[in-house]
Amino acid sequence: MGMPAVLEVDRQSSTPNAYPATGLSHADSRRKAGGLRVTVAAVEFSGLRRKVAWRVLPLVFVLYIVAYLDRANVGFAKLRMASDLKFSEQIFGLGIGIFFIGYLILEIPGALLVERWSARKWFARILISWGFISALTAFVRTPMQFYVARFFLGVAEAGFFPGIIVYFTHWFVSADRARALSGLVMAVPFSLALGAPVSALLLDVHWLGLVGWKWLFILEGLPAVFLGVFTLFWMTDRPRDAKWLTPAERDHLEGLLAAEARVKEGAGGTTVWQALRLRNVWLLALGIFATNTGGYALGFWLPTMVKNLSGGSDRSALFFSGLFYACGLIGVFVSGQSSDRTGDRKWHCVGGQVATALLLAGSAIHGQSFAIVMTWLCLTGLAAYFWPSPFWALPTITLTSSAAAVSIGFINMLGNLAGYLGNHFYGWLHSHNASESTCLLFLAACYLLGGVFVSFVNVKETRSINIQAPQPRESKV
Repeated sequence: MGMPAVLEVDRQSSTPNAYPATGLSHADSRRKAGGLRVTVAAVEFSGLRRKVAWRVLPLVFVLYIVAYLDRANVGFAKLRMASDLKFSEQIFGLGIGIFFIGYLILEIPGALLVERWSARKWFARILISWGFISALTAFVRTPMQFYVARFFLGVAEAGFFPGIIVYFTHWFVSADRARALSGLVMAVPFSLALGAPVSALLLDVHWLGLVGWKWLFILEGLPAVFLGVFTLFWMTDRPRDAKWLTPAERDHLEGLLAAEARVKEGAGGTTVWQALRLRNVWLLALGIFATNTGGYALGFWLPTMVKNLSGGSDRSALFFSGLFYACGLIGVFVSGQSSDRTGDRKWHCVGGQVATALLLAGSAIHGQSFAIVMTWLCLTGLAAYFWPSPFWALPTITLTSSAAAVSIGFINMLGNLAGYLGNHFYGWLHSHNASESTCLLFLAACYLLGGVFVSFVNVKETRSINIQAPQPRESKV
């Protein structure tokens, strides 16, 4: 990976021949122009990888922190919002879940727009619109206003996550993609681990006649607007558009990604509609549907669950919830490193799902002290964030680019439909006086079923692309 690659470029055509030793090269760039042929300076691929990672990943990481906090902070606000507005548990369950119905509308089109139009413009639109809608949630008064705000927040954010996955295929080769995805998934527990204590402090403020939960929505929503404007100027759609790369680096990266795409196409091209008929696509979709039915409910209802189990204050419930998400950070990091090192995606995913189910079941055992239950939940946090990174690497290693874009959107669409059903059902359980142990066992069953589905996914071994560039040759005239 760290071997330098030589780009031979004709002075007039600037057509790269980045991989002359692989059989995966572009058209020969050594067109004759008055007998002149030049050799461009070698590109050190390991250095290029770091350069791309430091440019692409920090912004995406921050964007997803803000995105997930804006969709999930209603779980923090609920601790005060419910009593102020006299909303029942069932109303909150429906309101939390209806976000995902709005999200479904532009799920697949969003991924395709990133593939065929512009990630930079699409993400900016998403950020600006969802930031304003999230902030305006502070002013809802009735259940219907709450439902409408959550629905349009889902519409505004639709396509963001699958769009980012497709965006990564424009910048990272498959060997690096799982690590890049782990960086993205790490934003989820990071945002909640940070958001929980911050939200705990905001719940107690009373500024300008507005109570704390209103300021929570406002102050956690408006940063998305500013980031949307920043994204328009900072984000780059593809390597060929990157002015921060040298021409040799642009050609090298574009060539490597094109070569990888040709290997994938040569292994068997898959059209969009063929992809939606593939057994693996449905197994992955059902796997994430089952897992997210429990996972989204766990994420949104965790502060309420912790408060009920501990009998403590709102602030202490949010600080304990932050511990759960902090453990999730460890799980994401370990999963990404291990999955990338071994090349295994499937069993890392299944292992995380099954471990989460077992740990949730352990926390549901009657007669335990809160300290023991919280220990179970912290271990659950580690396992619950272990599976997503390898899971989202699975669709991109077997499908063509267009088919992968649609398949990712479809798989995530079912995952988000699960967010609606899981939260609505969890709220229904609470409104019908189900115990916390019963609710925890429901969550455990969802994770276990998801692991069973993913365990049947057939992942064929893919041929790796080794690039062995020749030594630089002297310029000839």
